[in-house]
Amino acid sequence: MALISNEYYEDIDYTVSDYWANDPIVQEALYVRKGMIKRWKTCYYGISYEKNVESVLEYHKIFTKKGYHVLVFNGDHDMAAPYMGPLNWIPILNLTIDDNWRPWLVNGQVAGYTEKYKTNNFYLTFATIKGAGHAASRFKPKESLVMITRWLSRSSL
Repeated sequence: MALISNEYYEDIDYTVSDYWANDPIVQEALYVRKGMIKRWKTCYYGISYEKNVESVLEYHKIFTKKGYHVLVFNGDHDMAAPYMGPLNWIPILNLTIDDNWRPWLVNGQVAGYTEKYKTNNFYLTFATIKGAGHAASRFKPKESLVMITRWLSRSSL
């Protein structure tokens, strides 16, 4: 028996994430450029197996021209957005592999797999989180924190 219902937890979680994402300290830590976004808003429309999801490819094509550092990650048990999706669209960007596909570790254990790409001043790091579902930080909070901490410090995963 849970202390609170899953439905109530989901509502709280999305509300809290809105506050978190709009916190100036968080935005500074994530290198969000001032004025880029007026207000972050969490979107959740449920999972529709009949709806085609729009591609993020066009956004990433724009990012390659702006010299951003991008992290794309998926839980390897994510059935809503499987990790095979990015593995199929990343090659379309015609990037050079900067760090070959390999495991990344936390405390000597495989936490997932990663590959890093580059072109000009643009860097894309792709990572999986082993054993995580769609909301990776809920399933694997320690591994998620290590991954984002390493990525933010520009360290190798």
